[in-house]
Amino acid sequence: MKIGELSARTGVATRMLRYYEEQGLITPQRLANGYRDYDSYLVDRVTKIKGLLDSGVPTRIIGDILPCLNQSQEIIVRDPDPQLRKMLVDQRDAMVERIAYLEQNRDALTRYIAAMDRAMQPAP
Repeated sequence: MKIGELSARTGVATRMLRYYEEQGLITPQRLANGYRDYDSYLVDRVTKIKGLLDSGVPTRIIGDILPCLNQSQEIIVRDPDPQLRKMLVDQRDAMVERIAYLEQNRDALTRYIAAMDRAMQPAP
């Protein structure tokens, strides 16, 4: 698929897709005419990258994390970096906090929608 289709299917701007490519996060094939050809498996990958970026994870870390997202087996880390571990823990904790805020906002919206629905009901 072309970059425009990948953009449409993922909601990620073509400029950002090119950035993902520059960072080594996605690798399209090149056709004989030089055009990029994106495999359909990249839709899921781009969605995961976008989610990680939206969560505040920097691209330099995403490249290391991406292979782990598709593995159901045990992850083996050789030569762990304590600074990287601390950064990952901080990122995870920030995600937990953002999730809690999102859940609170979702619940508030649900209550407001329910109140609107009750107000729209005809009086008995």
